[in-house]
Amino acid sequence: MSDISSPAICMTCGTELAPNLLTCPKCKRLIHAERLKALANEAARADTPVKALAAWREALELLPRGTRQHETIQAKITELGQVVDASPAASKPTQGAWGNGAAGIGAFALLCWKFKTIALLVLTKGKLLLLGLTKASTFTSMILSFGVYWTMFGWPLALGLVLSIYIHEMGHVFALTRYGVKISAPMFVPGLGAMVRLRQALDDPRQDARCGLAGPLWGLFAAIMFYGIGMATGLPVMFVIAKFGAWINLFNMLPLGSLDGGRAFRSMTKNQRWLAVIALGLLLTVTHDEHFTGVLILLMIGGALSALAGKSATKPDSQGLLAYVLLASVFALMAEIPQGALP
Repeated sequence: MSDISSPAICMTCGTELAPNLLTCPKCKRLIHAERLKALANEAARADTPVKALAAWREALELLPRGTRQHETIQAKITELGQVVDASPAASKPTQGAWGNGAAGIGAFALLCWKFKTIALLVLTKGKLLLLGLTKASTFTSMILSFGVYWTMFGWPLALGLVLSIYIHEMGHVFALTRYGVKISAPMFVPGLGAMVRLRQALDDPRQDARCGLAGPLWGLFAAIMFYGIGMATGLPVMFVIAKFGAWINLFNMLPLGSLDGGRAFRSMTKNQRWLAVIALGLLLTVTHDEHFTGVLILLMIGGALSALAGKSATKPDSQGLLAYVLLASVFALMAEIPQGALP
């Protein structure tokens, strides 16, 4: 919820107002009417779709759900999200908790969604990955997690695992920032990975799917990076890190709840969910590592349950389906990395 304080009394009828009310219980006036007007003007003057998205998202928090105004602004957010998707290179995230460090996410998204030139990210956008380390909560929790994993796996694998998780979470951070969503810095939970907390609702299924899959996309970059280091140096631990990272990212694509796969499935129709399940089944024929085959079976079960009982989208999302299948395919193929083994 936005950090905007509610007035103590209604400006129209003088009724005393309880905290967090959005409309006056007596005259039905919108309590934040003046702020809503200012946000509408801010959105109209915005020079990028992302800045407009940030203004409209704040406005949405100040309107009661189910009202015509709420539905109108939600439609604007959906429309602007489509503009961002159509021309990601032109989108520039707004100023905020993450500042200018999020600049360039649109260009990154264009590269990642098409799986082209991942190495270019290291050369031109690598500074984005340093941004999260400036947040005390992220850095401190990362160190704690590193200590836990060190006792379990030794420091080289622990360091690679923490970096892989961090890169995965930063994918979520920049995708959410690209859609104008206010978020927390990544927070590591020792032994359980990490998370990013949303400070605003993300109700559009397609935008939520893109943000969910952004983690595995960046996670793929991390796995490929460690694999490349292993090829260049011959260090076996690098192959283990790459393979372990691929396994973790594949597990996160389980299509249930708030996991990345669950968010991806939100934008798919029932038929598309069955297509994803079939694709996962085909991957079992080329994946021979028991750790990965076990996860693929879990993904198939989760996908089938989602197709049978979950609330599906009414409009197909071909891009979301393709991205999900491609990511799962690449991670499954990384199971065949011969060097090293999962702990």
